[in-house]
Amino acid sequence: MLTVPNLLTLSRIFAVPILVFLLWKPAPLDYLITFVLYCVVGATDYFDGYLARSQGQISKLGQFLDPIADKIMVAAVLVMLMASRRADGDPPVIEDWTVIPALIILLREIIVSGLREFLADLRVSIPVSHLAKWKTTFQLVALGALILAGGIPEMAWIHLVGIVSLWAAAAMTMITGYDYLRIGLRHMD
Repeated sequence: MLTVPNLLTLSRIFAVPILVFLLWKPAPLDYLITFVLYCVVGATDYFDGYLARSQGQISKLGQFLDPIADKIMVAAVLVMLMASRRADGDPPVIEDWTVIPALIILLREIIVSGLREFLADLRVSIPVSHLAKWKTTFQLVALGALILAGGIPEMAWIHLVGIVSLWAAAAMTMITGYDYLRIGLRHMD
C-alpha cells in the first residue's frame, strides 16, 4: 500500500545511496550538501510517522520499512564517517577512540534486529522504550553534527558536540540493548 507515509519512508531508503556517494571522498561542500540531505531525511522520519498516525494510515508495510530505513541510514552514515578519507587528505570524521561508540551502535542494531525477528516468530513484540527514543535522538544529533563538522572543520565545537552525542547514544544503546535482550531471553528455551 503506497500511502504518503510509506512513500516518505521509501524516500529515506532511496536517499541512502546518495548519502554514501556524497560521503565517499568528501570535500567540505559535499559535507554541507550531505548535512542538508540528512536533515531532510530526518524530517521525513518524523513526518511519515506523524502522517500515518494522524490520517489513520498505519500499515504493515510502514511498520516493516520504518525501522529498516532508520537502521540502513544510521549504519551507512556511521560506516562512511569511519571509513572515508576527506578530499583534502585529512583523517575520517570518526577515528581512533570514537570508533568504539560507532561500533557499539552498529552491533546493537544487528543484535536487536535479530532478536525482534526471533520474537516475531513467537508473536512477541518489544515496545520501543522512552530511553530508546532518546538514544535515537542523540544518535541522529551526533551524526548530523559530525557531518556538519566535516563541512566546517574550523568550528571544532560542532565536532565535539557530535562526539559527545555519539558517546551518549552508545551508552543509551548498551542500556536499551540489555533491556531488549533481557526481555527476549525470557522467551528462549
